Amino acid sequence: MDPRQTRSRGLAGISGTKGVRMPPKKAKNIKYTLKRLWDLFKSEKKQLIITFLMIMLSAVLALMVPFLIGKAVDTMFLGKSLVDFDNLKIILITLLSIYIIDNLLVFLQEYLVAGISQRLVFNLREDLFKKLQLLPIIFFDKNPHGEIMSRLSNDIDNISVTISQTTVQFMSSAVNILGSLIMMLYLSPLMTLASMVTIPLVYLLTKVIAKKTRVLFREQQETLGQLNSHIEETIGGIPVIKAFNNEGKVIDEFIAYNDVLRDVGLKAQIWSGFIMPIMNVINNFGFSVIAIVGGTMAVKGMISVGVIASFISYSKQFTRPLNELANTFNTLQSGIAGAERVFEILDEEEIRKDEIDAIEKENIDGEVEFKNVSFEYKKGEPVLKNISFKVKPGTNIALVGPTGAGKTTIANILTGFYDIVAGEILIDEINIKDYKKDNLRKIFGIVLQDTYLFSGSILENIKYGRLEATDEEIKEAAKLARADDFIMKLSNGYDTILNEGGTNLSQGQRQLLAISRAILSNPSILILDEATSSVDTRTELKIQEAMANLMEDRTTFIIAHRLSTIKDADIILVIDKGQIVESGNHDQLIQRKGHYYNLYMSQFANLEG
Repeated sequence: MDPRQTRSRGLAGISGTKGVRMPPKKAKNIKYTLKRLWDLFKSEKKQLIITFLMIMLSAVLALMVPFLIGKAVDTMFLGKSLVDFDNLKIILITLLSIYIIDNLLVFLQEYLVAGISQRLVFNLREDLFKKLQLLPIIFFDKNPHGEIMSRLSNDIDNISVTISQTTVQFMSSAVNILGSLIMMLYLSPLMTLASMVTIPLVYLLTKVIAKKTRVLFREQQETLGQLNSHIEETIGGIPVIKAFNNEGKVIDEFIAYNDVLRDVGLKAQIWSGFIMPIMNVINNFGFSVIAIVGGTMAVKGMISVGVIASFISYSKQFTRPLNELANTFNTLQSGIAGAERVFEILDEEEIRKDEIDAIEKENIDGEVEFKNVSFEYKKGEPVLKNISFKVKPGTNIALVGPTGAGKTTIANILTGFYDIVAGEILIDEINIKDYKKDNLRKIFGIVLQDTYLFSGSILENIKYGRLEATDEEIKEAAKLARADDFIMKLSNGYDTILNEGGTNLSQGQRQLLAISRAILSNPSILILDEATSSVDTRTELKIQEAMANLMEDRTTFIIAHRLSTIKDADIILVIDKGQIVESGNHDQLIQRKGHYYNLYMSQFANLEG
């Protein structure tokens, strides 16, 4: 069975289709990716120059070794049964010195490159994380969180390994190849020409395998990201999985993903593994050609045996960088694939930037107006259609309607989380697009239906609403939200450490902390999206008392399914299929006996039943 089909069916019952495995994308332009990687090195120009100079010196020393070996061989072929020991001793001492200095230079090169690699990856990871903060919410709606996390961790780690393992390799390879070629031409142009017979073979090998492995390594990184996404989703939904006894099901889904990752990883490793054996065959073929040509020339007295020994050493130095690059070929391809995926996010379109003349208004009255507003999450599928209404400052406005009607969407576009398709949204007669983003965010206090708490103390979580708030202000906000009672009953009070998501609190307690956070922010416009849906009736009454003080003289949008909670709202907008079908206060709408009347009476009928 295709694991992609397994995944699609399996997740449909848990969280929709956001984790469905997509077909692998083809590799992007490798030249563009390499150019972007090279641009990263500009900040390390000084260190790179020092490293390159050390590589140059190391290469010069390495180029002297075959020449000296050839001279050492020739000291043993003086035409007599004699050996020039004096010359041989000097040559051997020189070779020993070269080896010691060269190894010291290699150590220093690796030390410098390790620092370069870590600094570059540090900056890249920081840039990527900053970029995530600047992306619109719709980006996170479209991309699984585990996939994003994989790019921030696995893909950047691959880039780090690639930089640390290949930077010196590329530099030294270029110098060694050029230097070896010059020495080979100096020793024997004819044998140099003979050795070049392997170059077309190496080119064809690299081209064919690189084309295949680049796609495979990119698919491997994508599959790893999808696996991480599945793991993150599974851990987050573990209570649901256990409640429905679906442990075996998610294990099967994990195995299916793991199978795909294993298969694509195996293919990538096998294809990249072809390089070394074939390279060895090509190199041995080249050495055979050199040996035949050199032997023929030596017999004819055209060159000495020492020259042949030197030439073979230089030819090895000429081909060795290619072999070493072949050894790191899979690392290079994996790093390029990871870089492509990181750069994709860095190239994503950010939230609109503030205009030069963007407005920053301190005192907000809270007048809100929608003028012919239309919106769609997906092109061609409108969610809101030509919505228009006006709310005076200090008004409590309730949004009601069936699930999926567009109530929460109105709140999302009012706060600027999403850009509208058509129309205008005005706050105090100013288009929200003309406000500075920071100023716009400060206007609103939001309590969402799904409360999110960060790992840390209760005090820190409430303080998230206004970071400069004092401890006294935080505790006062908690008292207004009726959260202080349960907080003080905890063993460490406000210093109680919460798990990620606040899982060591009840859902109702988490909701109270979210309300405390909103109260602390002291907003001009308050948005309550099912703010009391997770608390019991007694607690809800207490919260409503606190909210009455909070909502006084403050424009408040209330999204609620329990219509009993919004009976006292100044205006009730009934939303259905993305349009306003009714508006008015509770008594007016009941008298009309329309949509609102039907919704209200159906709830009472359910209660009576």
